[in-house]
Amino acid sequence: MRRPPPLGLRGRLTLVSVLGLAVGLALGGLALLSVLGHVLQRSVDAEAFQTADAVALLAAEDALPDPLPVAAGQVRVQVVDGQGRVRAASIDADRLVPMLPVDRIDHAARQRAFVRGERLGLPGPVRVVSVPTGTPAEPLTVLVGKSMADVNQGAEVVRFVLLVGIPLLVVILGGVAWRVVGATLRPVEALRSGAEEITGRAGGGRLPVPASRDEIHRLAVTLNDMLARLEAARARQRAFLADAAHELRSPLTNMRTELEVAGRLGERTDWPVVARDLLADTERLSRLVDDLLLLARLDEAGNTPAGAVAGTGVPGRAGRGRRATGPVELTELVRAVAARFPSPPVRVLPASGPRWTVGDPDDLHRVLTNLIDNAVRHCRSTVVVEVSGDAAAGIHLVTVTDDGPGIPAADRERVFDRFTRLDDARDRDAGGTGLGLAIVRELVRLHGGTVWLSDAEPGLRVSVRLPALPDPEP
Repeated sequence: MRRPPPLGLRGRLTLVSVLGLAVGLALGGLALLSVLGHVLQRSVDAEAFQTADAVALLAAEDALPDPLPVAAGQVRVQVVDGQGRVRAASIDADRLVPMLPVDRIDHAARQRAFVRGERLGLPGPVRVVSVPTGTPAEPLTVLVGKSMADVNQGAEVVRFVLLVGIPLLVVILGGVAWRVVGATLRPVEALRSGAEEITGRAGGGRLPVPASRDEIHRLAVTLNDMLARLEAARARQRAFLADAAHELRSPLTNMRTELEVAGRLGERTDWPVVARDLLADTERLSRLVDDLLLLARLDEAGNTPAGAVAGTGVPGRAGRGRRATGPVELTELVRAVAARFPSPPVRVLPASGPRWTVGDPDDLHRVLTNLIDNAVRHCRSTVVVEVSGDAAAGIHLVTVTDDGPGIPAADRERVFDRFTRLDDARDRDAGGTGLGLAIVRELVRLHGGTVWLSDAEPGLRVSVRLPALPDPEP
């Protein structure tokens, strides 16, 4: 036997709301019947006691008429003595047999009881109340019986209305709930259809945003932001792959061309020159691959800055794929990097004291190497490196200044993009791979710092701000 298909979200929400409504209406109906029966019963008792008190007052004054003056209909009145004899009765009441058995009559307290209607000639059950009167020597009890037929009929009408009306109301409200839930979930279905359309065409797009300012509106906005970020990431990935393929193709093409020319020249080939050119292209290709692998590792490291760990002052790990970090003295690191370059162009200004930060020494070494290498390749005569800052303020500043042609203000942000070369630096031998500053920005960001360019008048100044650590205790 095949199982029925599971209910969807709309069906489940409608079912839960209808069941809750049905239970609530059923409990409300039972409470209504209970309260209505209690109120009607008290009303009957009040009318019966009112009649009994009036007759008891006449009996106390020894002024009982015969028959007793009560409204005809579904009311019977008797006055019974201590031996159970009927001393007076209304026109329709029995003058021989009391409405209550003699052993059930209490001549000293007010009572309530039910008796069968056939006993008194009234329809339905009869409510009988008793009120004592007379004297201790000659006690009398007034019995008043009132039919409950009208009360029961009214309760039956209400019960019938509830039995018919509640299911009908549940069905109607179930249909309303189905429509309301459907209208509520319609924006969700629009989001699903939009996502399916975007997936089907395998391209960018946006999900429809409902006009209502509710949770679904915020969900649509959030999903659109996510799609925009994914599309931007795909665009960056496509551009990165295209640029990487182009950059890798150039040295490979040069190497192939040199080998083909050497092969055609045969014995006339100057193999030492060919080997030198091939070695230069191989080194350039190796640098490019190393830069690409480093950028891939930085992208994999995510958005967790090393400064978040560094702020604790405890060596740790700074994100997925990052090596262990620890205190690094910037002044010594700058001197070690600058020592690799010729001394006339590179000059390190003396620092007032040690400048401690936290991070990966190899990564910070790569940052300084890239900056000084760029400055040396573009300077006219001098490169100045300075480490300054204030540990109390929580920052250290490393500046690399050259006296070269500089970079226009409009291009200072663009040069941090990958594979970006300006017009005056398109020569690959002089301009490098176009990844140096991109690597610098990513490494500095992962260390919780910032990097920016400014005028040196003449030349260019690159500034790197890093979080500072207090000087370690000796």
